[in-house]
Amino acid sequence: MVRINGENLEVVGKSVAEYLNSAGYDLRRVAVELNGDIVPKAQYADTVFKYGDNVEVVSFVGGG
Repeated sequence: MVRINGENLEVVGKSVAEYLNSAGYDLRRVAVELNGDIVPKAQYADTVFKYGDNVEVVSFVGGG
């Protein structure tokens, strides 16, 4: 299991990019923290979730 934004999900073995795409996130408007470290966007495709990972995905929204 991987804990993403407080929810346990079965995404072990998926890359960050795969998860974000399947969950409908706009890759240009998110930041991903994996186990306390920010994942650079250039590494989304190469960063694979492992059992026990803790992830926070933050979406940026415009407005004023």
